[in-house]
Amino acid sequence: MKFAIYSSKPYERPFLSAANEAAGHQIIYIDARLSAATAELARGVPAVSIFVGDDASAPVLRTLHAGGTRLLALRSAGFNHVDVAEAQRLGIVVARVPAYSPYSVAEHAVGLMLALNRKFHRAYARVREQNFALDGLMGFDMHGKTVGVVGTGTIGEVVCRILGGFGCRVLAFDPAKSPACEAIGVRYVPLEDLYAASDIITLHCPLMPATRHLINAAALAAMKPGAMLINTSRGAVVDTRALIAALKRGHLGSVGLDVYEEEGDLFFKDLSSEVIHDDVFVRLLTFPNVLITAHQGFFTREACEAIARTTIDNATSFERAGAPGVPEANRVTMRLHA
Repeated sequence: MKFAIYSSKPYERPFLSAANEAAGHQIIYIDARLSAATAELARGVPAVSIFVGDDASAPVLRTLHAGGTRLLALRSAGFNHVDVAEAQRLGIVVARVPAYSPYSVAEHAVGLMLALNRKFHRAYARVREQNFALDGLMGFDMHGKTVGVVGTGTIGEVVCRILGGFGCRVLAFDPAKSPACEAIGVRYVPLEDLYAASDIITLHCPLMPATRHLINAAALAAMKPGAMLINTSRGAVVDTRALIAALKRGHLGSVGLDVYEEEGDLFFKDLSSEVIHDDVFVRLLTFPNVLITAHQGFFTREACEAIARTTIDNATSFERAGAPGVPEANRVTMRLHA
C-alpha cells in the first residue's frame, strides 16, 4: 500500500524504514508539512501519516479524501491538530500512537525542573566564558518540595514516580484518579489547592476544549509566588500572553517549556539565519528564568522506535482489516477526548 509520510525528518526515516521491512508498504517521504497547499501531494495515496505540526483541518481533510486517502495515521498521541468530527463524516479512519515511551517525556519534564532549579543553562554559558562565579546560581533542594502534577495518565504517573524518588510531596489533579498514583502516596486535590500549595507545577494533560488555556491569568495568580511551571503537554494549555504578564510581574520563579501554542511556524526547523516574526515567542526568549526546548520531550531512541513500529502496524492493519493495529488507537475515531 502507498503510504505518504508528511513532515518526515532524516532522524526518523531509518526507524520507519526498519519497521516497514516486513510490512512492505510503498513509503513516500514528504519533507513538507501537511497543509492546504501540500495536501494534493497525497493524491492517489490511501494512507497518510502526519506529525504534531501538520494541519489536518476540515478543508485539508476534504482534499485528502477527494484524492483517495482513507487512513490518517498520526505519529503522536495527541490529536488536537485533527478535525476528528470531519474525519468521521468523511469516513477517514484516524489512528494515533497512544503510547510510545512515557519515560521520554516524563524524564524531559524532570530534566527541565532540574536545569531551571540549578540553572545549568546559565552555568554552562558562564563557564564557557571562563566565569566561575556562583552568584545568581543558587537553587533549592527538590527533596521535601511540593510538586503539583496536572494529568496523571501514563506520562504523569511516571513523573509522580520520579518525583517520589526525589523525596517530593506530590499533589495531583485529574478527573480520573490513578490507583497506581494513589498507591505510591500521590494525593489528589482540586486545582485551586494544587496551585496554592505547589512549589513546582508540571502539566501532562491533553489539549481539548476544557484544557485550552487552562493555565490562564487567574490560574497563574493563584500559584505560589516564585513557583516553577513546566509544560511538556501541548502549547495551548498555557495562555502565553498571560504567562508573560506573570513573568514580568515577577510572580513566577521560573518556566520550562517544551511546547508553545504557535509552535507550528517555528519548531522542527532551522531558523538560525532568519528573523523570527512571532513577537510573543521572542519576548519569552528574553527572560533569564525561562528555558525553552523545541518539542523534543519525545525524542529518545526508544520512543522513535515505538512510534515508527505503531505507525506501520496501524497502516498494515488498516490495509488488511480496515482498522488500526493498536486497539487504543481506534479511540480517535470513536470519541473526541483522550
